[in-house]
Amino acid sequence: MREILGRRLQRLRDRFQSLRPDTGQSGTASALLDAALVCATTWQWPVLPGVGRSATDGSRCACPDPDCVVPGAHPFDPGLLAATTDPRMVAWWWTNRPTAPVLMATGGTAPCAVSLPAGAAARALVRLDAQGMRLGPVVATPTRWSLLVAPYSLERLGELLYAKDHVPSSLRFHGEGGYLLLPPSAASSGGQVRWEREPQPQPRSQSGQRKQQQRQAQQQSPLGAEPQGAVNLWLPEVEAVVDALVEASSGAPGGGSRLAY
Repeated sequence: MREILGRRLQRLRDRFQSLRPDTGQSGTASALLDAALVCATTWQWPVLPGVGRSATDGSRCACPDPDCVVPGAHPFDPGLLAATTDPRMVAWWWTNRPTAPVLMATGGTAPCAVSLPAGAAARALVRLDAQGMRLGPVVATPTRWSLLVAPYSLERLGELLYAKDHVPSSLRFHGEGGYLLLPPSAASSGGQVRWEREPQPQPRSQSGQRKQQQRQAQQQSPLGAEPQGAVNLWLPEVEAVVDALVEASSGAPGGGSRLAY
């Protein structure tokens, strides 16, 4: 799979090389563009650039809020609704802002996510692995991990959480209208975003059913049909993981309530 993705990525880079000015782009900046193109074209995840850090003070966000709690790691201009899978737009964004963080707009036909403090998440993964649960991609920052799950509606999530006796404030849900910071972006809390569990293809036995669900959703979407060559990734349902995440988050020191990615 890595070889196939590598060939597709090289074709994309060759196609959009003419869009890039010759600025001696660093390896990190090139990796951000590569990651954004893979997300948008191979995985069909709508992406957009994050606001990034201030050019004059790297410890502060480039947005107007002097007290921003997630410096650099949120949408600003463009806004979240601009997220796209169009490789031309993606290439243009990161050509002009080569160090911008990569954000995925969650929900719709894209994955949703559940995030929790890093220590609690590590415990939850141990428990889910012991149960034989096949997990999807896991995005990790030094302070929080995010488990990607199949798209869910707010109504479905509300019913699921209503049945719980307690939902810790440290547990956060990234559904429709939300976003997630992706590797290899810089984390707002310091360090770098990475894959704790890398994306894996959908099993053949379940690929057909998931593709049918995606086609039905895409028929109602202005983005149209899934392009040829897209890779269908494995994503568990939120119901399959939420109990372990609630239990693990309940024991997070201090409730883990600070918003930091």
